[in-house]
Amino acid sequence: MGIIVLSFGVVKMERVALLRNQLSAKAENTNKKAAEGTLTIVDNRTGKKYDVKIQDNLIKATDIGKIVGGDGEPLRSYDPGYMNTVCCTSRISYIDGDNGILEYRGYPIEQLAEKSSFLEVSFLLIYGELPSANELEYFTKRVMSHTFLHTDAGGMMKAFRYNAHPMGMFISTLAAISTFHPEANPALSGQTIYKSISVRNKQIHRLLGIVPTIAANAYRHREGRSYNKPDASKGYVENFLFMLDRLAEHKYKPHPRLVRALEILFILHAEHELNCSTAAARHLSSSGVDVYTTMAGAASALYGPLHGGANEAVLRMLMEIGDVKNIPAFIEGVKNKKALLFGFGHRIYKSYDPRAKIVKSLADEVFSIVGREPMIEVAMELEKIALSDPYFIERKLYPNVDFYTGIIYRAMGFPTDMFPLLFTIPRMAGWIAHWNEFLDDPENKIVRPRQHYVGSPRRELSLIHI
Repeated sequence: MGIIVLSFGVVKMERVALLRNQLSAKAENTNKKAAEGTLTIVDNRTGKKYDVKIQDNLIKATDIGKIVGGDGEPLRSYDPGYMNTVCCTSRISYIDGDNGILEYRGYPIEQLAEKSSFLEVSFLLIYGELPSANELEYFTKRVMSHTFLHTDAGGMMKAFRYNAHPMGMFISTLAAISTFHPEANPALSGQTIYKSISVRNKQIHRLLGIVPTIAANAYRHREGRSYNKPDASKGYVENFLFMLDRLAEHKYKPHPRLVRALEILFILHAEHELNCSTAAARHLSSSGVDVYTTMAGAASALYGPLHGGANEAVLRMLMEIGDVKNIPAFIEGVKNKKALLFGFGHRIYKSYDPRAKIVKSLADEVFSIVGREPMIEVAMELEKIALSDPYFIERKLYPNVDFYTGIIYRAMGFPTDMFPLLFTIPRMAGWIAHWNEFLDDPENKIVRPRQHYVGSPRRELSLIHI
């Protein structure tokens, strides 16, 4: 570990930072330490025996490749969707899906949602520790100073069609931002540019700062309204709501309880291990592409309905059900595979998603301010019936974070096509944390999976003369 000194005016902060060589030290956690030993494999094709080393309850895929069949071809593991493949070592978040546990850098998500701000959590995810008061002050100032979008980028956004999807606008704009900063592009300024901590930190501050502005502009564009300039004197989430909703008021101020509600949702969505979009961020990082293109690619992955669009799908499902009385018929349709159930079940969680519990309790807080969203009655009854039905219990289909989130967003006045963006803004912190960690990982390599080819064998080309 090294000491990183950041100067800001007369204040200097010194902190033991996990910015460089994060993966060089062995994490000491006796509760999560896995067994070590060897795995003996007998290849019945050849009769040969192999002893494969087990470390941290993992075996290396390259060791499997040392097993060679009679045809001389090395053995490969086949794992579509990476159902049982570990591709990196990380210290950012921990998930115990069987027991419904989610931790950021060792801190339970419940405690962070209750006691922390989003920028505190962002700092934690990216740098490994919660910030001191001075560190948080500096970090906040740097992020908020980068909330202003280049006028050329703003002009480009205005060229989109009036009904362009906000997520499409966001992804395109973020990718274009890379062209504004050639000095931070490894393809133009050298492959070692991100070895500089100051260069790396500037991109971190810039990304966290401009993301809410791009999102707010996309929303305002859909509404046919002029873009609001950010107010750096406001908090991170408060400024986002300010840019979304300010009309002509000179001193417009978002409701503080709604600000806090959205901030909690941001914290809950900030990081979630190697989901599809985060894996995409690491994949892209491995090529050495600039961080803006990397984050645009991650956002593109999140845009999909099986990932970031899931809470929108939940809301549409509830609207199709329409009334509590229609739930039994819908449940039967799900069992008969004639209807799709969204918001239940998760690749990782085999119990109640810990984030879903927090979101459910947050709903009442939001409803007390803006009024009760009618769809909540359908959602609560659907959850009640599903959790008591053996069909769902046996399949461990519990509500996930998407189930109640969409209802809260709807109650707060967000159109459904903004839901993926409300996921993207906070998840940027998690993507950046993985990008930052990947850059310091001594094991990082360009991602290049293998394939199982089942196409045509070699054949000769015959020209067809017409």
